Amino acid sequence: MNGHFQHTKGIHVTQRYQPITRLGLGGTGLGDMYHKTSEESARDTVDAAWAAGIRYFDTAPHYGTGLSEHRFGQALRHRPRAAYTLSSKVGRILVPDLDGNVEPPFVSSMPYRRIYDYTADGARRSIEDSLQRTGLGALDIVYVHDLSPDHFGEQFDHYYRIAAGPGGAFEGLVKMREEGLIKAWGLGVNTVEPCLRALRDSDPDIFLLAGRYTLMETTPLDELFPLAETKGARFVLGGPFNSGFLAGGDHYDYQPAKPEHIDKRERLRAVAGRHGVDLAAAALQFGAAHPLVAATIPGASSTRHLERNAALMNLRIPQAFWEELRGEGLLDPRAPLPN
Repeated sequence: MNGHFQHTKGIHVTQRYQPITRLGLGGTGLGDMYHKTSEESARDTVDAAWAAGIRYFDTAPHYGTGLSEHRFGQALRHRPRAAYTLSSKVGRILVPDLDGNVEPPFVSSMPYRRIYDYTADGARRSIEDSLQRTGLGALDIVYVHDLSPDHFGEQFDHYYRIAAGPGGAFEGLVKMREEGLIKAWGLGVNTVEPCLRALRDSDPDIFLLAGRYTLMETTPLDELFPLAETKGARFVLGGPFNSGFLAGGDHYDYQPAKPEHIDKRERLRAVAGRHGVDLAAAALQFGAAHPLVAATIPGASSTRHLERNAALMNLRIPQAFWEELRGEGLLDPRAPLPN
């Protein structure tokens, strides 16, 4: 279940990172996204993840304005630091805000507000602040958060130029990697375009890419995965259920599902039914089968969700199911199949 990164880029010596487990725990639920999670439930969720063998945890300042980072720190503080991998993100600085304004989709918040900052100085401050909130002393991976057209629209190029230009976050993260403050960096986004640009403009190690390599779509096979392979970069997959859609939800990429999405899911369900396969299990296992994928990280805000995800990842799925998906044109023939 474990994997590792090797960093051999440029002048950097080969370096092994802490183990990354094939299944990780995403931190949106611990940041009270969509619904509140009690302190006890948050702690129990992380403990259940540890008991299930999960050793990769991802969080961000954005998730509950520091709430997710704080809760991970509380839950992991008694664990050996070298035994797990922790990632967080930069791109937003948190500043005090006693009004306690809550920004959807989060339903509660710590007393801060978010300010976008994609400069090198902003990235360093964000990391130092994250270390304070977690109290864990080190971050392994840092992602530049939401630097993507789906988030900024027409302003994307403006923010990207800041991040990728002189004095920007990319430059700062490369320097912090050289200093040993972090071990790896990349982007945490929902679209392919910024990942392609970052690979061409800088030296990222790993990307957290949500919703783009799933049973519903495999866009990275066209350009992104081939380019990343030549650059030695790897991927963590977020949103393996496409906003819960493949697990039975009504939303796809945070929006009401379109008729074409519903039609494809019904076709996937029909094949799954013929083979006695849980479609959610197939969704989790599919992405993790690609050799460039280090982990997949569905969110969970309760032990029930966590334990279900862990069980789904380990369910045995017959090879005939995957072959029929290909035969029905529901899977790109270039996509590696789980076995």
